[in-house]
Amino acid sequence: MSDKALAEHLGAFVRHHRLEQNKTQEALAHAAGISRSTLSLLERGETVTLATFIQVLRVLDQLHVMDAFAVEPRISPLALARMQKEKRQRARGTRDAEATEDEW
Repeated sequence: MSDKALAEHLGAFVRHHRLEQNKTQEALAHAAGISRSTLSLLERGETVTLATFIQVLRVLDQLHVMDAFAVEPRISPLALARMQKEKRQRARGTRDAEATEDEW
């Protein structure tokens, strides 16, 4: 997708949820702390700031879409192999236990 197509896709998302919640552009813009014309730009796929987009998502209660950008730490296969190698493979008795076994 081109940048323009992505911006239009985001704008359509905002417009859909605004209409689904039966909010006017004026009401949503006021609640988000932006101008109506800025919201109109966003819905048409024009350039707006990321902060503006986040404010609108917050008011629409759609911030959960940002979960797609969550970064989860991953362990490389080599690091996992090293961790497995360092794990204890068997238990070793105490010196007192070894002495007792020798007495048998």
